[in-house]
Amino acid sequence: MSDHLNHECGIAAVRLRKPLAYYYDKYGTCLWGMNKLFLLMEKQHNRGQDGTGIGCIKLDMPIGAPYIQRRRGIEKDALAQIFRKEIKTFFKKDRKGLLDKSDPKSVKANFDFGGEILMGHLRYGTSGDFDSGSCHPYLRRSNWSTRTLMVMGNFNMTNAGELNNTLIQRGQHPVFGTDTQTVLEEIGYHLDEAHTDLYHKLRDQGVPGSEIPQHISDALDIPNLIAQSAEPWDGGYSICGAVGNGDMFVMRDPRGIRPCHMLITDEVIAFASERVPLMTVFEVEADQVKAVDPGSVVTIKADGTISDIQFHTPQKYTPCSFERIYFSRGNDPQIYRERKAMGAALVDQVMESIGQSFDKTVFSFIPNTAETAYHGMMDGLRLYRRNQVRQEITEGAEKGLLTPEKIDELIMRNWPRGEKIAHKDIKMRTFISQEKGRDQLVSHVYDITYGAVKPGDNLVVLDDSIVRGTTLKKSILKILTRTKPSKIVICSTAPQIRYPDCYGIDMSELGKFIAFNAAVALHRRAGRQHLLDSIYDACKAELEKPIPERKNRVQEVYEAFTPEQISAEISNMVYPEDCEWDGKVEVIFQTIENLHETIQGPCGDWYFTGNYPTAGGYTMVNQAYIRWFEGLGGRSYDLL
Repeated sequence: MSDHLNHECGIAAVRLRKPLAYYYDKYGTCLWGMNKLFLLMEKQHNRGQDGTGIGCIKLDMPIGAPYIQRRRGIEKDALAQIFRKEIKTFFKKDRKGLLDKSDPKSVKANFDFGGEILMGHLRYGTSGDFDSGSCHPYLRRSNWSTRTLMVMGNFNMTNAGELNNTLIQRGQHPVFGTDTQTVLEEIGYHLDEAHTDLYHKLRDQGVPGSEIPQHISDALDIPNLIAQSAEPWDGGYSICGAVGNGDMFVMRDPRGIRPCHMLITDEVIAFASERVPLMTVFEVEADQVKAVDPGSVVTIKADGTISDIQFHTPQKYTPCSFERIYFSRGNDPQIYRERKAMGAALVDQVMESIGQSFDKTVFSFIPNTAETAYHGMMDGLRLYRRNQVRQEITEGAEKGLLTPEKIDELIMRNWPRGEKIAHKDIKMRTFISQEKGRDQLVSHVYDITYGAVKPGDNLVVLDDSIVRGTTLKKSILKILTRTKPSKIVICSTAPQIRYPDCYGIDMSELGKFIAFNAAVALHRRAGRQHLLDSIYDACKAELEKPIPERKNRVQEVYEAFTPEQISAEISNMVYPEDCEWDGKVEVIFQTIENLHETIQGPCGDWYFTGNYPTAGGYTMVNQAYIRWFEGLGGRSYDLL
């Protein structure tokens, strides 16, 4: 993605189903669970993530012994650093005689991450403060294990302000830095209420105090707590949590916006945001990994009992389509097929752009995440060319015009030519991300292959999506002009991103979207500032309506234009400046229709169409326009 769209968070969790001695006897290590957690996290680790956290809960620990631990970090390569430090501590304790690595009981008693429940989180901070305290998992401690709560997730709540206000009305004192705190406190509140009710009931029944914790642990109804907590939530989420007594839960939003997958075997119950890490780490087939159903909570009680219960009536299934386009790793077989199909779906537009000229065109891709779609585009181009050749051979044979020269021209020449044109300098990218004056350096993020494109050739470059257009204008196109093509065609496998997201992707400001800015420029050039003014008034009026009745008035910005008109304006806006090149630039976007045809099953497309899956989305998009119109920055949904 040429504009470095922020990656969503990733979760991983491992619940061992056997005593530690089982894993030591079978695999030769008591850290089998911790090793699996690391692998699950590493295989979901992406460049954009800026923080890491892990947690552990030990079952059936004696009174006085610690049973819950957590580590978090925001250092460069925090994932490796955290695990490296813990493993170093493990072997150091073994050398000093503070634990015996060959004794499972000793490991559980003396190593912080020698427990049965292991949780890990990879964070991309899209809001709030950025420090280690912002990393998941969040922890709510109590001297009752049945009131201690650890939570992590991949989510965003559009109504966090309302949820915080509910906490305030109860007399609580929420911290406004992140909606994760809001979720933790909401679940924690209902956990406290249930715990208190159970305690009073057991005490009044004369149950001895020393026996009350076990009775409470047995009686805690996690699915009911989740149902009560999640009732007012508006957003996309997959959330994993655990109570200090060993009850663990994983839940997914009722529309399935955020992904979550699970694997259940005789040895382990494991969860991850993506399917393939579970397949790879535990060496299982795709059909053994199941998606957590939307609106469901999977609970594993401390005694190992598993339940899968609906906490909310499922709504229209609208999984995030950016999972398919960009976020999820392309080695998932279904996503691999879909991304190839997305590339192939662009063929007709590409051929029109280059005037059917295979012999004068080079095809490539940028960045590396677009490679799978590029292979699909090349397959589609070859099929297109084969059909051309078949038709011309058939017609030539019928007319008696086939000559050796004609056959050579059809079969040996004019086939799609692919080259690796751009090479990313990862070290430079890291440096630039830390440098305030990045605009002066960004044009050196990529190196190019010289000589692959001849002067006068068309250069077609595939990208997975174009959000802001900044990197495209200031870096990518400037670099590509060095190859001296007559025309550069940038193809996006995603449609035009026109509307902000509020479910976990960091693209919430309308004024940063090049499609929106292109539409605004077209209106102003046509003297229609009054239309933009009226949409501002309409958005404000929309926010006066009851939340369920609100509509997306920002769609009116685009109604006067075809997608091709907006693409043409984008092409003008990204044309590189301050370079000695006078060729043409054309930007092509996937169509909404082709997006739905290439993705198997339903997909959420609100960032392209403005059709949001929740009421909070419509509130947010109107607020986003108001903030843009008033010249305000920042995201359009607040925690306050």
